[in-house]
Amino acid sequence: MCYVKCARYIGFSLVWAAVFCIVANALLYFPNGETKYATEDHLSRFVWYFAGIVGGGLLMLLPACVFIGMEEEDCCGCCGYENYGKGCSMLFSVLAALIGIVGSGYCVIVASLGLAEGPKCSDANGVWNYTFASTEGQYLLDTSMWSNCYEPQHIVEWHVTLFSILLAFSAIEFILCLVQVINGVLGGTCGYCGSRQQQYNC
Repeated sequence: MCYVKCARYIGFSLVWAAVFCIVANALLYFPNGETKYATEDHLSRFVWYFAGIVGGGLLMLLPACVFIGMEEEDCCGCCGYENYGKGCSMLFSVLAALIGIVGSGYCVIVASLGLAEGPKCSDANGVWNYTFASTEGQYLLDTSMWSNCYEPQHIVEWHVTLFSILLAFSAIEFILCLVQVINGVLGGTCGYCGSRQQQYNC
């Protein structure tokens, strides 16, 4: 039972983390609440990778739903073995967790690259480019450099904050899915259903 409860807690946590990733990624398309920068292709290229919407968002809802629905599953049969239904469902949750690891890992990588490269912005000459691309992420530690971006206003703060949120929550998702892999293996190999009630014996 403890394995299933743990999986359900992980599932609910993943739902909230996925919502934050989707919202953060969506906000990246609207600096200062304006749509013109998206239509004029003046956004960071990593915004268009949909890391938060797909990787850390929609793709995470699959394992989350699997984990949340586990306690409601009938555990009285699996692959012809009547006593191992819940054990099989726990092992199936491992596959779902691996999908979550792929999605969250993708979001972590894209968010990290987005932070390292910095935003696409207009410089003093009105030229749109990646002003901080050559700094190898050092601009994150030197806020005096942020004034080199003239448009959109406060784009560096916007970019850094939202990509940091993506990085943080996708990292949490990655860890939670990794925990579920361990939890699912233990629950699948040690747990079994001896009757129509959930029992776990090691």
